[in-house]
Amino acid sequence: MSPFAYDFDVVVIGAGHAGCEAALASARLGAKTALLTMSCDTVAAMSCNPAIGGIAKGQIVREIDALGGEMGRVIDATGIQFRMLNRTKGPAMHGPRAQADKKAYQFEMKRRIEDQEHLTLRQEIVERVDVVDGQVTGVWVRGPALYRARAVVVTTGTFLQAIMHTGEAQTAGGRAGEGTTNSLSECLRGLGFELARFKTGTPCRLNGRTIDFGAVELQPGDAQPQPFSFLTDRITQPQVPCHLTKTNDVVHELIRKNLHRAPMYSGQIASRGPRYCPSIEDKVVRFADQPSHQIFLEPEGRNTREYYCNGISTSLPRDVQEEFIHAIRGLERAEVMRYGYAVEYDYAPPTQLTPALETKLVSGLYFAGQINGTTGYEEAAGQGLMAGCNAALKVAGKDPLILERSQAYLGVMIDDLVTKGVDEPYRMFTSRAEYRMLLRHDNAHRRLTPLGNAIGLVTPERWQRLQLLEVEIARADAILDTTRVQGIPLEQILRRPEATWDQVCAMSPQAAALGLSTEAADQVCLETKYAGYLKRQTAAIEKFEQVQGVTIPEHFAYQAVPQMRAEAKEKLTRIRPRNLGQALRISGITPADIAILLLYVKEPSRLAN
Repeated sequence: MSPFAYDFDVVVIGAGHAGCEAALASARLGAKTALLTMSCDTVAAMSCNPAIGGIAKGQIVREIDALGGEMGRVIDATGIQFRMLNRTKGPAMHGPRAQADKKAYQFEMKRRIEDQEHLTLRQEIVERVDVVDGQVTGVWVRGPALYRARAVVVTTGTFLQAIMHTGEAQTAGGRAGEGTTNSLSECLRGLGFELARFKTGTPCRLNGRTIDFGAVELQPGDAQPQPFSFLTDRITQPQVPCHLTKTNDVVHELIRKNLHRAPMYSGQIASRGPRYCPSIEDKVVRFADQPSHQIFLEPEGRNTREYYCNGISTSLPRDVQEEFIHAIRGLERAEVMRYGYAVEYDYAPPTQLTPALETKLVSGLYFAGQINGTTGYEEAAGQGLMAGCNAALKVAGKDPLILERSQAYLGVMIDDLVTKGVDEPYRMFTSRAEYRMLLRHDNAHRRLTPLGNAIGLVTPERWQRLQLLEVEIARADAILDTTRVQGIPLEQILRRPEATWDQVCAMSPQAAALGLSTEAADQVCLETKYAGYLKRQTAAIEKFEQVQGVTIPEHFAYQAVPQMRAEAKEKLTRIRPRNLGQALRISGITPADIAILLLYVKEPSRLAN
């Protein structure tokens, strides 16, 4: 008897943050798309911190939004506290962040997926990917049933051969209360993919009714919350406060005495975790001179008393967690609702991917999210959007959308992953972006929406709104260029650090008559004040692109290049960079290697001699 078979253009495996954006992008480009998840009740679930954005992460969310993605709009609709981080620093360092109503976020994202034309959400357990002659042809699910497709996007998060650890106790699963998948790991290995192991962790959750809020510090949101999405005019829902407390010497001593029971220190876990988001055990060991560490008490929603303890991720046993929690100010009588744990899972080193996030081994197969060794909802969602978009473009016979490092944080992240690989879970930071003054969160729509519009990824509403904004900015720029006040150019006045657009309008009737929107005024002020820096970064990009722009043929024979070191040949053959700029960023590749390579790329006939 033949199994059930379904026909789609694109299949997305996993409905976490990467899978949701991948499926939406694919469907919006007209591909008939299936989104397969182990449970329809956990679509867009927040496994760890119930928040979106932050330093550099907020930039990614804005970029996802600029390309027509959904994360920014959903957090605007369901957020319970909004804050702009690093507000006292320069604009390139600002990071929008919002506390989420965890369940409301899930339900809102799920509804948008259910409403999306060309997209089918199904509860299925995928057991293997079907490949014929190096081309993906679909996936097999438990049942059995076959989903035929010309492109497949794998977004399995922490669920590949996952094991959860709480002290000595070990449980199979990628998230508390849920299972894991082993057969898909075996399938990928069978296809020739290299897999490795990472770990991540999460803290305990407490019943807010049992927290002494009078003993902890209040952390309110911004008085004027700033939306993530270009399409959100303003945040109107009331905000909910967070609170702050700290660990202390008693807590640290309890942890030190029980390190032998912590899986990371007992040898039970050998894989690496995120260095920039360490467990409380790691903090106590690595920062032994610190008398305390901050703990942010963050509500998980409007209709629950559950609080997330940001800052004390742990895999210590239950009894130790109870003891050290009760030694913290304000938490002396707190009730634990969920204990912290660590989870180990398989990932595929991302140097096995092209910059389109397509695997080099199997045509039409894409990886996105934690399977690529990243950490964070935002990094996952950004990869998902790009992978889903490129899967649909491939099915349509079109070229992929590849963002350069000078265009987006998404371009920086993907280039880092596929060029340098990872030796720990990858997290985005502003310091990773060479051109961060150009890649601010506030101008993401101006940078990327034209690209999304060119391939049909953004709505007419978004495109028209951007066009109106650009007209406003152009008119303001013209006034600044042609108007003087007491002989001083208006542009020069606005460049003064303390000058505002309102002050310019008070000096110039022509500027006041424009009636600029707040967003247009903000853009004009920032672009004017930082014009010198922006000009230098633009010049640096143009200079670099003289080298970056030298394309390397896809099947270039590196092994045939004389004078080149064996290590360089091996790495270049494995990574297969698109151009000399990417080749130069490969770890271990020297300027001398690039000089030799340039000679033979420009004169390939030399290889035959």
